Amino acid sequence: MDEKKVVLLEGDGIGPEVTKAVVHIFEQAKAGIEWLPAEAGAQAVESQGSPLPDSTVDTIREVGLALKGPITTGIAKGFRSVNVQIRQALDLFANVRPIRSLPEVKTRYDNVDLIIIRENTEGLYSGLEHEITPGVVTSIKVSTEKACTRIGEFAFSLAQKQGRRKVTGVHKANIMKLSDGLALDCYRAAAAKHPEIEYDERIIDAMAMSLVLDPCEFDVLVMENLYGDIISDLCAGLIGGLGLAPSANIGADCAVFEAVHGSAPDIAGQGVANPTALLLSAVEMLHHIGNSECADRITSALHKTLASEKTRTRDLGGKLSTMDFAKELVARLDG
Repeated sequence: MDEKKVVLLEGDGIGPEVTKAVVHIFEQAKAGIEWLPAEAGAQAVESQGSPLPDSTVDTIREVGLALKGPITTGIAKGFRSVNVQIRQALDLFANVRPIRSLPEVKTRYDNVDLIIIRENTEGLYSGLEHEITPGVVTSIKVSTEKACTRIGEFAFSLAQKQGRRKVTGVHKANIMKLSDGLALDCYRAAAAKHPEIEYDERIIDAMAMSLVLDPCEFDVLVMENLYGDIISDLCAGLIGGLGLAPSANIGADCAVFEAVHGSAPDIAGQGVANPTALLLSAVEMLHHIGNSECADRITSALHKTLASEKTRTRDLGGKLSTMDFAKELVARLDG
């Protein structure tokens, strides 16, 4: 079988370390991937003068598939989020965040299994901010029928494909009656086309409380950009943190799979970062391209590796380095 080409963005901080570990695991698992390195983030600014060079976007568009390590985004200054730029440039309108408990990692809940579908291209993340006068700034939230319709239809199609029972529309339409009201209209229209799937709605603040009280009552959640960013991180905390949560950005023609945790500059270069989030994102990529056999083998080996503190990275109570963790996982691929 011919190898599948995938653009590889190492990212910043711990990005190169966790990326190296994932590439090693995939090579040993014979995943059939040809990696095409490209630049984005701080390294691209140094070498090409832009955090997201046109050549990188063009390569992803041509290949149609990418795996991205964490990229630093400055707070209130610095270059605009590369993550947002990639999503908008390639029209990756659906952010898919599976939230599944890892039985080997003990948390408050044992059986969380839900998927967050986040609209990825507009809302407050449209980046339309203006200083009207010193001390007065506006940020414009953009909602369009096109974007709300396609994310609603995406959520129900995914639920149907994966045999899910319910979709919940998350909103604040009691306050933002026009923008979130439009989103609800579009979600309801999508629900009408899928009568076999239950549909309900939750206001965003009540949703946050309900997830903390009992996340197991939810299945697929669909929501606009900012809500999805916040709720997906909250849900990652339910299963052990961002270091264990995969993420995918899906468009009509391209898909970018990524680690959603930060670049952790405080531990960069020390070889102690946990590569699990990026690995699980890469596993989701394998499912996306139809190589579920290899995806399942890697997932099984991951569970076996996490089963003992002796074979964990230090964030999970172990002492292994990033690459030693990868090597322990490889040793369990066919065990």
